[in-house]
Amino acid sequence: MPDDSFDLIVIGAGPGGYTAAIRAAQLGMKVALVEKTKTLGGVCLNEGCIPSKALLDSSELFALARDGFDRHGIAIEGLKLDLAKMMARKVEIVGKLAEGIAYLIKKNRIQRFHGNGKLAGARRDGLQVVAVTSADSPAIPLLINGKRVLLATGSHPVELPSLPFDGKQVVSSREALSFSTVPSHLLIIGAGYIGLELGSLWNRLGAKVTVVETLPTFLPHTDEQVAEALLRSLTRQGIRFLFDAKVASTELLQESIKAEIVVDGVSEELHCDKILVSIGRVPETAGLGLSEAGIRLDATGRITVGDDYQTSSPGIFAIGDLITGPLLAHKAMEEGVVVVERMTGQASLVEYDFIPSVTYTKPEVASVGKTEEQLNESSSPYVIGRFSFSANGRARCMDDAEGFVKILAHRDTGRVFGVHIFGPHASDLISEAITVITYGGTAEDIALTFHAHPTLSEALKEAALDSLHRAIHA
Repeated sequence: MPDDSFDLIVIGAGPGGYTAAIRAAQLGMKVALVEKTKTLGGVCLNEGCIPSKALLDSSELFALARDGFDRHGIAIEGLKLDLAKMMARKVEIVGKLAEGIAYLIKKNRIQRFHGNGKLAGARRDGLQVVAVTSADSPAIPLLINGKRVLLATGSHPVELPSLPFDGKQVVSSREALSFSTVPSHLLIIGAGYIGLELGSLWNRLGAKVTVVETLPTFLPHTDEQVAEALLRSLTRQGIRFLFDAKVASTELLQESIKAEIVVDGVSEELHCDKILVSIGRVPETAGLGLSEAGIRLDATGRITVGDDYQTSSPGIFAIGDLITGPLLAHKAMEEGVVVVERMTGQASLVEYDFIPSVTYTKPEVASVGKTEEQLNESSSPYVIGRFSFSANGRARCMDDAEGFVKILAHRDTGRVFGVHIFGPHASDLISEAITVITYGGTAEDIALTFHAHPTLSEALKEAALDSLHRAIHA
């Protein structure tokens, strides 16, 4: 291999890409990382997972100070929102984490290339060629060579043809995380987890929020009891939901937007100042040179790959949002590790059946494994264990006792099929469930395991005991 060539060229420095690059370097590969933006971390770090959670946490603290401190005997006078400072904190968090990733890339001696990466064919010696075009010299791309190329460019928001993004009045999740003022009325099209999280955020900060969804409910792959409980909670918090509905027309006015919403054939006129379109995301494949490289796509526009994540073009691989599966950062990161380990002959795999999902509303929703509806469809024999946070001492002390834990286990063997949590810190509590279900554990295993008292995790133990008809505090 020529001295100026690499064992692996990774295009895209999001969670999947930078994780793959680091793991490849740990395994002794000479790695190049190509990223079109100046900062690493991709959508997740820069305009998705991290900034949204920073603002969600800030908004929860603001709402607690406004509505909940009095119950703790804490009186606050003159409370006010400094949105600019809140946004500055978000930017600082993102910047620190981006610096951390850059340090890891440097520490692992990965060579960075700033620019758009495009597949440019293969050389006679079998090396793949990637053309890197930077903004500084768009007419003269830099050509780099590698034994393998990994595509990890992620995805971008879907735009409505009738309501294109303008970045001001009609926005994607990116702009909705950077408003300079709290909207007076935010209309959200789409009730997926992104829409629910951002609706929760701006609702807590004082915006009127209306969510329009074409389906009869939201989060269709979530356990129905959990989804129904979340809907009741968000409605009590002041978010209005219109299901089986569509936006028939919009008129952008100078200071507002007039929208016609049709629900069950009945038309309603709404006036808002912002519309967030949150109807999904599509793979970021434009400009990669996929067709020229002979890379096949499926009917949804995602790249088709085999068990080793190799595309239809030998030597070119793909992971993350580019391939089938949920659009989740932790999925992409696992695939990033597994794809390079399989390149070195390891029998690594991603346990797709045990990928957790989390919705960071308040209360949070976290799930892993099968839902009750899926078990009924497959006629699997199961038992249910359930425990309410209202009976959990720590949740009561936190004044955050809404929700429950639901465990689904095999009726005869006790093996855990699925765990669904609606309540405080569900995103953290689900980790125990993921471990148990991944290793084929049973409800008895959870029930017999020490859980410190008083902690939120005791709700898992009590739900497991409930499935065995041995609950103590239910």
